[in-house]
Amino acid sequence: MIQEKRIRRQHLLREAQGYLDLALLFADCWVLEQDRIEILAERSLDCLDELEKKFGSSVQTLYLKGEVYRLLEKYSQAIFFLQEANRIEPQNTEALLALGWCYKRTGRLDLAVAALEEAIEIDYSLGIAHYNLACYWALASQAQLAIKHLSIAFDIEPEYRQYAAEEPDFDAIRYHPGFQTLTALIV
Repeated sequence: MIQEKRIRRQHLLREAQGYLDLALLFADCWVLEQDRIEILAERSLDCLDELEKKFGSSVQTLYLKGEVYRLLEKYSQAIFFLQEANRIEPQNTEALLALGWCYKRTGRLDLAVAALEEAIEIDYSLGIAHYNLACYWALASQAQLAIKHLSIAFDIEPEYRQYAAEEPDFDAIRYHPGFQTLTALIV
């Protein structure tokens, strides 16, 4: 009986993750119509709701709910679930990255920066955390901090160099000599 419950829990968790992955995969490759995204998101939420009803909340269900609401651009709802996941598991860098992303979109750059700085304290080698932190510092017109973290992101994951040229978050510092020097380097 315990084995059956564990299997059912894993199945629901994988199913919820699968719907979310489908929506995200298609978003990266093609423009997925909003109604299709909503269908996949609702299916994922249905699985997560069933999981919580039968087995209670967990870091995984809270995090996935946060990701689904982030996908739906319901950032305040996403923040609620991601904060709960982070409260239970403070070392979860994925939740911190997602929180930073949502805070930025709700106009709370201060909280976005704090979330990513916390993620970097946990794992300094997260290139995406440094890159996003550089974006947030650029939006806050803190060129030196933005350039510092962008440089670290390039060192960790050189492919971020190609994104920086087109990233609108860097518009405020695009003509700063340090930014131009950093982005002009050929690796």
